[in-house]
Order: sequence, then structure tokens, then C-alpha cells
Amino acid sequence: MWIKKKEVERLSEFVKGYISGEELDIRDNREGVFNILKNDIYSLVKKKNEQIKVIKSERDNLSDYMADISHQLKTPITSMMIMADLLEEAETGKQAEFIHNIQVSLNKMEWLVGALLKMAKLDAHAIDFIKKDINTSELLEAVKPSVAILLDVNNQTLKLKRDCVIHCDKRWTVEALTNIIKNAIEYSSKDSVIVVDSGENPMYRWISVKDSGLGMDKTEYAALFKRFENSTNENGFGIGMPLALSIVKGQGGDIDVDFGGDGQGTTFIMKFFK
Repeated sequence: MWIKKKEVERLSEFVKGYISGEELDIRDNREGVFNILKNDIYSLVKKKNEQIKVIKSERDNLSDYMADISHQLKTPITSMMIMADLLEEAETGKQAEFIHNIQVSLNKMEWLVGALLKMAKLDAHAIDFIKKDINTSELLEAVKPSVAILLDVNNQTLKLKRDCVIHCDKRWTVEALTNIIKNAIEYSSKDSVIVVDSGENPMYRWISVKDSGLGMDKTEYAALFKRFENSTNENGFGIGMPLALSIVKGQGGDIDVDFGGDGQGTTFIMKFFK
């Protein structure tokens, strides 16, 4: 079999271009062993480029996590350092106040670091979800202890409209549902009812949470599931909803939003595809 010198030179230029980062295409649909070789080399190069992109993305994600952790921990750490410096010379009443504030900051830091580590594991697909059939009512009962104080402070109540069997990982789904309900509490008025509903259709089973707020502007949607972007609560970090989305997507599902308005609150729908 004779191979033209130009063909070999072209293949050589492709390999050199690949080494220098150029995007070239040498695929050839003609018959022949040499053309098969060119196609195989192209496939190998394409696969390697995709692997490099994945590695770069993972590196960038790790960098983002480190930046997020550094930024979010800076304020409470600085605050605790100042209070610790003032603690020894402060009056008795102020000492108790400083100690309480330090404890509050430590609790917030513990929650934040835990949430970020969970998101890192979810993004790295390092979580093995154990799915079982479980009723929405059972999921909601597991959520209640985490939101009881918030509901009591605002004199709000949770109401389950309909029960349904959901095929999901209980532990992680409770975490996601807790964050969505906390968001609903934050945006609902006092003395109001937060309605939880569930059901199924031929494509998926679902759980919805409807707040009693004024509804959401569509322009707010872009920041809704972006970390550290969407929290009006001074104690919030804007990470609860992104974490909820990561958990549901990790189980092959998704979260939809009915923006409400005209006297209707916002509704978040967790979808678990069959």
C-alpha cells in the first residue's frame, strides 16, 4: 500500500497542532487503512481533549469552592477575633454577650462548611443515593424538627395537601425539602400557611412547596439557584436552594418554579422522574 507524502505530512501537522492546542479535523470517510488510522487518531485526540476539559472544570470548581469558603468565613472569623480580644477587659454583662455571639458565629461556620462539603461531593458525583419508596408525609415529618422554631417565631403552619409515594433517597431528599421549606418560611408573611403537596403523572412523581409571599419576579430566577446570591435573611448564605437543586439533580430529577404573583405565592416543584 502506497501512502502519499502529503498525507503523511498532513497527519504530522495535525499531531503537532494538537500538541500546541490547535483545533483540527483530519477525519476522512474514504476507504483505506491509512484513513482508518487518521480517524482513530482523531477520536483519540478528541477523547483526550474532553478529558482535559473535565480536569480543568474540576480544577476551576475546586478553586471556586476555596474562594467561596474563604470569602464566607472571613467575616465571622474577624468578628470572633475582635470579640475575643475585647473579652478579657469587658464587663461581666458584655462578656456573656461576646461569648454568645462567638457561639452563634461558630454554629454558622459549622453549617456553612458542612453545606459546602456536601455540594462538593454532589458536584463530584461522590454520593451514592439509596432510593426507596417513601411517603411525602414521612419526609415532611422528618423536616419538621429542623423548621419548628422558625415556624413558631412567625406563627406559621405547614399543611400537607395530598400524600404520595416518592422513590428517592430519604436522607438527602429531607435535606433538600428542608431547604426549600426554609426558603418558603423566609418569604411568607407571619400567621400564614405554607402548603406542601405531592402527586404523580406518567413521567414523574413530585413534591411542591408553596409560600404565601407576593410571588417572584422572573428576573430573580437567574440568581435563585446561584450560591451566595439569593438570601434576604441576614443569617442566610444563599446556599440552601443551590444545595436542594444539586440533591434533586443528583437523583436524576429537577426543580421547577411557578413564579406566582397576583396574590399567589411562589411554588417550588421537586420532580423525581420514573
